[in-house]
Amino acid sequence: MCCLFTVLVFLGPRAGILVWWLLQPVRWNAAFQSFIWPLLGFIFVPWMTLMYVLVAPGGITGFDWVWLGLGLVADIAWWGGAAGRKKVPGYTGQY
Repeated sequence: MCCLFTVLVFLGPRAGILVWWLLQPVRWNAAFQSFIWPLLGFIFVPWMTLMYVLVAPGGITGFDWVWLGLGLVADIAWWGGAAGRKKVPGYTGQY
């Protein structure tokens, strides 16, 4: 798990998904029944996909929904933040 968190910090959630999938493919098979859902999660909602794999193998109950919600909020913030910079008039990206 330490390697996963290091990859997340330096390379982002998609790299974390790849590393975790390579290190623990059995956990990913327990969380997903087909290949399409993790692929779509990798493309569109990587933080929520990571959270789902973290909580799904034991069953999603109680506080697990909070973790899934945080993953969704992180994905929405990422998508919104990337689009929001282009809407600011006069923003050049330089200080």
